Amino acid sequence: PETKGYLNLLRFTSMNCRAKPRALLFEACALLQNDRSASREAHAEALMRCLNEALGKPAKLHAPGVSEVSFDEAWLIQLGLATAHKDEASISFLLASRVAREHRRLVRFLVTQISKCFRLN
Repeated sequence: PETKGYLNLLRFTSMNCRAKPRALLFEACALLQNDRSASREAHAEALMRCLNEALGKPAKLHAPGVSEVSFDEAWLIQLGLATAHKDEASISFLLASRVAREHRRLVRFLVTQISKCFRLN
């Protein structure tokens, strides 16, 4: 159930970000790191607005409630699970497999902040 909540948060956020301009990953994280009270929604928005930059291509996310899970969504779920379990080997592998080296630390920061709000199993 928590995994579905995590995925649906990212899906809803992705839909809401479609009309917003893309943000640079570094700038988005810099703003959030200075704001200790930033919510999981703020971190999710930063991730969704910058995900295409981090991946180097457009991410495919389905509408909330769709039972099918895209490759990008499965990757985000696995990254969230690995982060929640503090599985350093899996986190490193997942980030290295898809995210440019210069963006890995920032994507990890965002996913960590989002996954703290869920009890991912």
